[in-house]
Amino acid sequence: MPVYVQHQVLGRIDDVFDADAIWQSPGLALFSRRPLLRDLLERAPREQRGRAATRCFSHVTLMLPQEDVDDDRHLTRGARARDLAQGLAALHQKDFGDLLAGDDVRYHVVGTERLEPGEVEVKFGHAVYLPAPGEQVQYTVAVSRDSAVWKTACAIYPNQRLTVIGQDEHGATCAAPGWPFGAEGAILLINDGPGSPLEVQVRPKDAFECSYDAAAGWYTVKSRRGAVDATGAPLRLLLRITPAQAAQVPAAPAAQRPIPMAAASARPAAPSARPAVWKPRAAPQPEMTAVPVAQAAAPAPLASEAISEATFAPLARQRVALAALALPRLSRYRETGAQALEIGLDKAFAPAAAGADTLIGFAVDEHDGLQAITPAGRERIAAPASFSPADGTRVDLLAPAPAMADRYCALLRLPEPPSLPVAAGARFVFGRGTPMLAGLRVLDSPRFLKSSGAPSSADRLGLSRTAFGFEADADGWRIARLSATQALYHLDEQLQFVAAIGDATADAPYRLPAGHHLVAGHYVLRFDA
Repeated sequence: MPVYVQHQVLGRIDDVFDADAIWQSPGLALFSRRPLLRDLLERAPREQRGRAATRCFSHVTLMLPQEDVDDDRHLTRGARARDLAQGLAALHQKDFGDLLAGDDVRYHVVGTERLEPGEVEVKFGHAVYLPAPGEQVQYTVAVSRDSAVWKTACAIYPNQRLTVIGQDEHGATCAAPGWPFGAEGAILLINDGPGSPLEVQVRPKDAFECSYDAAAGWYTVKSRRGAVDATGAPLRLLLRITPAQAAQVPAAPAAQRPIPMAAASARPAAPSARPAVWKPRAAPQPEMTAVPVAQAAAPAPLASEAISEATFAPLARQRVALAALALPRLSRYRETGAQALEIGLDKAFAPAAAGADTLIGFAVDEHDGLQAITPAGRERIAAPASFSPADGTRVDLLAPAPAMADRYCALLRLPEPPSLPVAAGARFVFGRGTPMLAGLRVLDSPRFLKSSGAPSSADRLGLSRTAFGFEADADGWRIARLSATQALYHLDEQLQFVAAIGDATADAPYRLPAGHHLVAGHYVLRFDA
């Protein structure tokens, strides 16, 4: 593989701000002198014909001990570092002026903790570029291991043709945060100008597989050598390239990174001015709907009919699936002390308490802000957004319809929806205090809710003890609203809003087609035939 970045540490420099001491050793003892910056530039020309150099590198990064750089900034406001860059640029122009081909000579001085006193690290090469004053960024490159937490790797400028992203800055233009592949290779970005798209390649080619996901807008780089992470999944790195003109906000520090592009197209609607509250209960109420209410028994068959009945067919059993979780606006429940709701997805993509064993998690804070949670950290997001915490699986965060936006921040579609069978011919009740479909009430635990008060089930936020009744019939499902304070919403097969369910009783039920969804509390239930 070609050497894209020339890197060398120069030692025994008495004054690290002395341009002459860094550029060339004094005297004519050519065979005894130690190589300094001028020698390194001579030995590694940018272009050559035969053994004769025809062009040299003109952009050089200098790294000095951090303590020396800090002292210079404190005592002289960085004047010595500026003088060093200007002095080296003048020496460079003087000795290599005929090999510059009109290129600007640029030096940049930074500090680093890894150098000992008296050491100077120099870096130059095909993939080392220093922007001109006022030059605008053309692309911003970010990397991620889980598609939720994105960390900026570098910026690319219009005249910066080659960029190498790798494990560290020794052999690359920049180090990728969380680089999983060790020192076995790098990612090469080729920029042929504003009129051409940025080209992404891997080096060496036989070490990696690189593919572009047009729907997600990022590249996936995976090792071809069988390397796996701690969970046994193949090592991978996601690479996202954002053109500067499409950026929504300027680059920010790690603690205030911009919202991912996939999530920046929508903002949560303003919360309702009227908060919902918990109603205090004087005493526990008896469980009135602990078991389904059975329908009236069918009349007994005649004796002749019983004798002629030779076979029995099993009763048809419908299913109810938990298709998504509705993330509530906690600002509506301030009086309850609710501070955050955190939901994780484990390795089987089943809902679980967010922690070290979850692939990805989502949180809603008391100000209705959304965050994605992964082992790499937390990232502020907005709905709609899509994530790929593992190969072959997408986790979608959908924006709620305007009619639901006063209660919900987003709908978290579950990749593997759990489901339970429901017997036909009976009327059932779903709610916080009923056992029916209790296996789908996955948030019925204080583990998900952070509160300033006593621990409490997350289901107390928006789900009544007896929320609604349901019964299967030939045309789909009959829904009866059992609590006057329970909000119910009808969504179609694609989780698109259909209607808010108002007055619906057992005598005059709401008709829900098979395959459609019902939203109650945190739960988006799909009623299948």
